[in-house]
Amino acid sequence: MARAALFDVDGTLTDTNHLHVITWWEAFRQAGQNVAMLDIHRAVGLGSADLIAHLLGDDRDHERDDEISAAHSTLYGTYFDRLPALNGARELLHALHGHGWRVVLATSAGGAELGALRRAIDADDVIAGIASADDVDSGKPAPDPVHHALDIAECAPDEALFVGDTVWDMRAAARAGVRSIALLSGGIPRRDLEEAGAGAVYADPAELLERLDSEVLTDKR
Repeated sequence: MARAALFDVDGTLTDTNHLHVITWWEAFRQAGQNVAMLDIHRAVGLGSADLIAHLLGDDRDHERDDEISAAHSTLYGTYFDRLPALNGARELLHALHGHGWRVVLATSAGGAELGALRRAIDADDVIAGIASADDVDSGKPAPDPVHHALDIAECAPDEALFVGDTVWDMRAAARAGVRSIALLSGGIPRRDLEEAGAGAVYADPAELLERLDSEVLTDKR
């Protein structure tokens, strides 16, 4: 049976979480909403609609949701030509591919944003497919993105590994029955990631790459 390595992108393969925090903060500010950056940071990884609902609550003015989301997209888009990949990200994907794993991205990004992230990672030659926000009805922490990534990889949950950086990633993987690894590169505390279901925690893609042969590839659950 084929094995699959499923990856979140923001905060996992690209150093972009704090760019999202700043641009969401400004989008909320423009809409007259004072939202703490810490709260925004912990919500990064949710799709736009879910992030707004999570931070502003059900009693918000729903008519402004599209305005806030569009403002964030416009602000974040100013960084598209210089989004940074995390250290070791490209090499990690190539190493897994070299070991025969199918590499699939599972991300809440879509459209032009996803294109910019792919250019930053620079590993399209080893990526078997992408489960994006455009492909599912419900984003993380629902298991839908992980299920779709498994379908793309043609792989069963017990033969897959999900790598992410947020509690939403870990919860989505757990609900899909997929073993998960968390990275600290997104800025979420280790304890939060472990409590959300992370089977192991590493600093960043570079450390995961260093431990690949000794720990990750040999883990049969």
